Amino acid sequence: MTLLYSDPIFGRHKTPPGHPECAERFAAVERALAHPKFEPLPRRTAAPASDAAITAVHPEAYIARLDALVPAEGLVAVDADTAMGPNTMKAARTASGAAIAATDAVMAGEAKNAFILGRPPGHHAEKSRAMGFCFLNHVAIAARHAQKAHGIGRVAIVDFDVHHGNGTQDIFWDDPSVFYASTHQIPLYPGTGEANERGIGNILNVPLPPGTASSLYRTLFDGAVMPALNAFEPELLILSAGFDAHQDDPLGGIRLTDEDFVWITRRMMDLADRCCGGRIVSSLEGGYDLAALGRCVAGHVSELMSA
Repeated sequence: MTLLYSDPIFGRHKTPPGHPECAERFAAVERALAHPKFEPLPRRTAAPASDAAITAVHPEAYIARLDALVPAEGLVAVDADTAMGPNTMKAARTASGAAIAATDAVMAGEAKNAFILGRPPGHHAEKSRAMGFCFLNHVAIAARHAQKAHGIGRVAIVDFDVHHGNGTQDIFWDDPSVFYASTHQIPLYPGTGEANERGIGNILNVPLPPGTASSLYRTLFDGAVMPALNAFEPELLILSAGFDAHQDDPLGGIRLTDEDFVWITRRMMDLADRCCGGRIVSSLEGGYDLAALGRCVAGHVSELMSA
């Protein structure tokens, strides 16, 4: 069984007019998942993540700085790309809380896998820095929770967003219990993710040149990502599920199709079946062409439901 975690608060995180990471993204995915074929999909909300769960990843002083920035109305610019409104931190905490709840449900055997339809995204959030539309690193918080609450020894995080997850890499740079694998375009924001960035051997970056299409992507994924994950043998698989490597996306130059994201999902499910009882927690990251985002999330979730 697959679980879907969502909450109306995700649509109330506001960004400036014309900003790519907009509330319409949430609405587009909601519409796609309203198709009758998703009627059997159990839908859950989640409480905001506790301070203890968040500060297992982000320092208390950082969270206090973010909370102090929350405006009573309007927007505050955290950096040139990242804006905060009155509901931003509640939405971010709830997205992290949903990732925690999904992890608990999957670990308890209530479901084989789960998808979190949350925003703002999280993989650019470093230990002590908000950037790239991100404030809290949801997948990192979920990974650490899995270890602390469920005794998981090895967690793998796979990130297929077109942008490198510099935040996740920063958080787990020297932690052998977490393996981070990322495919992403270079050159592109945030300017990290070269192949020689290896942490202590627990980081695998697979840079993709602009224009990379299905054939090359699948060759690199099967040639680099899959062997590394099989060697690591994770007990839980967490996905930073970004869909902005799609050929229609305005923020990247990778040429993947709807079918490629279904293929990635199936490869991740095959790995999870071999290594960790099928356990997958998938959290939405990027994807900025609304039509492509809706279709790709629908394909991703549909494939998860086939488990």
